[in-house]
Amino acid sequence: MRLSVVSPVYNEENSLRYFYQQLNSELKKISSSWEVIFVNDGSNDNSSKILLEIAHKNKKVKVIEFSRNFGQTAALMAGIEYARGKFIITIDSDLQNDPKDIVKLVKKLNQGYAVVSGWRKNRKDNLFLRTIPSKLANILISKVTGVKLHDYGCTLKAYKSNVLKDLKLYGEMHRYIPLYINNYPNSKITEVPIEHHRRLYGESKYGVSRVIKVFLDLILVEFLFKYSQKPIYIFGFFGILSFLFSIIFFILTLYFKFFGGKSFIETPLPLLVVLFFIVGFQSILMGLISEMLTRTYYESQQKKIYYVKNLINIKKSEN
Repeated sequence: MRLSVVSPVYNEENSLRYFYQQLNSELKKISSSWEVIFVNDGSNDNSSKILLEIAHKNKKVKVIEFSRNFGQTAALMAGIEYARGKFIITIDSDLQNDPKDIVKLVKKLNQGYAVVSGWRKNRKDNLFLRTIPSKLANILISKVTGVKLHDYGCTLKAYKSNVLKDLKLYGEMHRYIPLYINNYPNSKITEVPIEHHRRLYGESKYGVSRVIKVFLDLILVEFLFKYSQKPIYIFGFFGILSFLFSIIFFILTLYFKFFGGKSFIETPLPLLVVLFFIVGFQSILMGLISEMLTRTYYESQQKKIYYVKNLINIKKSEN
């Protein structure tokens, strides 16, 4: 198998047939050896029925149906785990990504790149709710990680399958796959401008809250990459910092007591500042610890982050 296309589906009944027609037409031009893996992420419309019809007409189309909605990261991971192609393409099924751009990505893979990321240069989304927050998030991620991409959130990406097979992702970490692969030796990453279309059907699954999630995920990624084998460095740093602030506020308390004419009980502000400062850091650190425990829970027991209800045109032995 040369090419595997993985496409998450969640309530896309109006776009699925046309998207498949476009995809089928383009893949025939690229290679005779390909498969399409649709991952139905717990859709509650007619997406499941439409996918079943498509799969029955074309055995190259495979369908993974989840028992409920697990999110885009889980859908992509399931598709990648079942994919058999040398190259793996991920693409949205909502018609905003254009299947005609797949050939551009494949050409870059043939040039030796391990990851080729799509760049929605002329993005057709709401300017204030999606485009601007996305650009700010991309700038932040590039600055912090040093991996400079214009569009981390674009689903249309191409990978060499050998760099994906051992990857374990949780939560909403799919946008950071290039960062994980960047740590592999000799894994070159590039991006190409692609077409982006306005959404014709349904509603976007993302909102402004996604920016907060991106920021928190970025903290987690940096922690996992830099401190997962030496957590004492980061925990120790924040511990010393907290002690430093405690000393500063203690000195201020003494100053108000002996030079400001205020007793300890008359100056609650330093206590509140210290309290909230420590609680804030404790919350972040507890979040990091919880993430590490989650990974231990899943990986030590070989648990998956999704449950498959049905497989169409896929043998269980292929996983």
